[in-house]
Amino acid sequence: MLSIAKIQRRNAWRYYIRGVAFGDGRRPAGQSLKDAQELAGLPPGQWLGRGLRALGLTEGAEVSERQLELLFGEGRHPDADRIERGLLDDGVDAATARRLTVLGQPIEKIEARKQTPLLGMDFTFRPQASLVVLWALGDAAVRRVIERAHERAVATALRWLEDEVAETRWASGRSRAKTPALVVAAFRHIDNRDGLPLLHEHCLILNRVQRLGADGDPVWGALDTYRLYQNVVAAGTLYTLAMTTEVCETLRLATVPREVTLGLRPVMEIAGVPEDLINWSASRRQRIEDALEVLTDQYVKDHRHLPSERARHQLGWWAAQETRPAKKKPKPLQQLLAWWRASAILRFGQQLIDSLLDRCRAAGAAIRAWVDPTVDVALAAVDVAAIVFTVREKFSRRHILAEARRHLLETLRGREFTRGLDDYIAHWALFCYSRRHTVTKPGREEPAADRMTYTADFPVPHRWWIAPAQGTPPRESSRYERARVASLAVQNAIRDARIRADTATANEATPSAASAPADHRDLKGETAPAPYAVDHRDAAMTPAQRAATVQAHLGRTTDPATWLRTPRNLKRLAAFTRAADARRRAMEDRMVPAADPALLVDQRRQEHEQQCQQSDPGQGQGLRP
Repeated sequence: MLSIAKIQRRNAWRYYIRGVAFGDGRRPAGQSLKDAQELAGLPPGQWLGRGLRALGLTEGAEVSERQLELLFGEGRHPDADRIERGLLDDGVDAATARRLTVLGQPIEKIEARKQTPLLGMDFTFRPQASLVVLWALGDAAVRRVIERAHERAVATALRWLEDEVAETRWASGRSRAKTPALVVAAFRHIDNRDGLPLLHEHCLILNRVQRLGADGDPVWGALDTYRLYQNVVAAGTLYTLAMTTEVCETLRLATVPREVTLGLRPVMEIAGVPEDLINWSASRRQRIEDALEVLTDQYVKDHRHLPSERARHQLGWWAAQETRPAKKKPKPLQQLLAWWRASAILRFGQQLIDSLLDRCRAAGAAIRAWVDPTVDVALAAVDVAAIVFTVREKFSRRHILAEARRHLLETLRGREFTRGLDDYIAHWALFCYSRRHTVTKPGREEPAADRMTYTADFPVPHRWWIAPAQGTPPRESSRYERARVASLAVQNAIRDARIRADTATANEATPSAASAPADHRDLKGETAPAPYAVDHRDAAMTPAQRAATVQAHLGRTTDPATWLRTPRNLKRLAAFTRAADARRRAMEDRMVPAADPALLVDQRRQEHEQQCQQSDPGQGQGLRP
């Protein structure tokens, strides 16, 4: 999971030095950052990114207080003091010496235009709550595995941002260039403001990168921060997928979906971690829900209707801000580990805490026994495209890529997969089930592939209302719930076509249902993918094996019932079905008594002939209802 914040004000570095760099606590005045970190037992910050070489820094080196002040407070070189002294010794005047240590445009010049300078972004990476619980209550070996996976996942996400996203812009955005070299200061935190476990990493990304100027010399400029904001979700899903996969493969665990908020995407948690233990670590959730209920009641009184999906997100943000506790004094990790374990034992018992890892491994073994590490790319591509189209209607490649990574996490349940499979699924989702929406004007350069927008022609389900349950108010179906219905409808059609094709051609060896529709083909004449085997087994199977594979995968792609997620929703759906059947039978009982069957047959035949003679008014409207 990934959240983002701006480092915008000129003195924002003070907040990060006094708070973020000090374990999200409040550092005593007059005490240096290094001394405060050592007394509190906190790890120092580290430099990350390929852009460190241009500043004379080394990856993994310790972040000092003065370096943070110069980079994120003044926009100058981290060794500006030494450089400025050398220039003054050479006879350069003070103003020129200071100007030569500035990276890019001076802050004073930006503020003179009545603009607020953006000096950096705070990218905060954190794992799922179940992983945090295992890290806090496990032994030293389990903590090392989770911390190592966390470090590698953060590095993977940052490398992806450097390789695929990072760009610099100048001339008011009219000129751009790829800059695969970021400057990042990373600070690790181990708890939240309530003192409960919360492993997360603050990565401060400097809004300065280097490019080659017109004369071939390197010059410093600003990042295209809008592109970073656009790709936050894709980077966060990459971090979650990489970390969860490494932990599950190393410790032999598996994941299960957990519905955190009704109607929204489920969170893939470690199987075997009890719900009560997850809620124990997420101490603020109950306070946020209570505040959200009060805000929702006030919203209904003010607007005379229930909040929409977007309004619910805004109310949730306000509830989180209102319930945010004050900063606390940080404590060493060993002291916190002892307190966390004692607190969990008092609440849940010694036996549960001591056997937590064994419970998770047992649950993981059961899941791994029936989850086949094979991804059907045809079904994965249609699932990803249908969900993104229903949720957004117009989308870009980054949206497809983020959904492909969620698909792998939900389908494989923590199993290892071939590197690049997420890009492979995203490619075929755009190629087979999407069509380009961006139109290039005559005489203009065609935009890059990651800047194009796409759309699709999937049928969009109508909205429906969900009855209240367990004291919750009635709500409208969310976009994600409608997207799941749209995806499953198309997947079931593909499965039916595969089974019919297998029955008609029993001797055929290659899967034929993965071909793309003719109106979605590209000019290059490519064909849609065959099922992609993660373990590199031959994709050619017998018809019986293909039919069994379609029904055997129990991930999101292959099980039509998994979108319901929980037994509670299954019972709710059964109740709705019974109520609908009862209403249908009541309406049938109130109908006019049937007349002579022969007259009814003649009447229906006449109506059918009249309909055949008339033209179809909906012809040519596509798949959209």
